Amino acid sequence: MKIQERTGAGAGRSAAPAQPSVGNRLPTPPRERKPALAALAVLLILVGALGATMLVLRAGDRIEVVKVTKDIQPGESVSSDNTTSVMVADDDSIHYVKWTQLDSLKKLKAKTTIYAGTVVVGDMFAATAELPAGKASVGVALKEGQYPSDIKSGDHVAVYNVDASGSTSSGKTGTGSSSSSSGGGPLVPNALVNNVKDSSDATVSTGNLSLTLLVDQADAAAVARAASANAVAIVRVPGN
Repeated sequence: MKIQERTGAGAGRSAAPAQPSVGNRLPTPPRERKPALAALAVLLILVGALGATMLVLRAGDRIEVVKVTKDIQPGESVSSDNTTSVMVADDDSIHYVKWTQLDSLKKLKAKTTIYAGTVVVGDMFAATAELPAGKASVGVALKEGQYPSDIKSGDHVAVYNVDASGSTSSGKTGTGSSSSSSGGGPLVPNALVNNVKDSSDATVSTGNLSLTLLVDQADAAAVARAASANAVAIVRVPGN
C-alpha cells in the first residue's frame, strides 16, 4: 500500500530540465576580423614615420655660405678680412654664395651697401661697379693731417679745398653744393667714402693715404681739380 502511494505521488510530477552547472558557460561566437582596417592602420603608421624622417633629413640638409662681417660699400669687393662662413638650410630658391666660391666672389663688385651680418646672395654683386644715379666716383690722395686717422669706408665727410698753407681757397663748385669761399665753405658738404686703401698701402714715412669719394656729378669736377693740386682735406660729418 505504501509502495503504491509513493508511486502515485511521483507520477504527478513533471520532469524538470537539468540545470547546467555554474562553472560551464555558453560558448560565445568568434570575433569578426577586419583585415582591411588593420592594413590601413599599418599604412598610416608607416606614412607618419616616413614624413617625420623626411623632416629630420630636410632640417639636416645644410650648406656653408658667405656672410659679411664688415660693411661693404658700393663698388667694393669682399675679402678674407670682411667675410666668414655660416651654415644655413639649403634652399634652391635663394641664390646663396657658397663658401667654396669665395675666391670667385672677390672678383666682383657690390651693387649697393652690404651691411655687416648679411648672408650674401649672388644678386648683390656684379662684374663692374654700378654707381647710383646722379653720383660720381672721385679718387683723392691725402697727406697726413688732411683726413681723420680712423677714416673708413662708409664714413660721411665734408670735402674742403685748401692751399699749401692750409687756408681755404676761393672758387666755385657745381650746382649741387655750397661754394668754397673765404668763409671756409666746403666743396662738398656731404660725400661718402667709398673705398680706403689698407694702412699697409699708405706711405709710412709721410702718412699719405688714397681713398675714393662718392659725390654728386655736379661736384665731381671741382673735387677732381682740388685733388690734382693736392689741396683736398676731408672732415667727418654727422651721418656716420
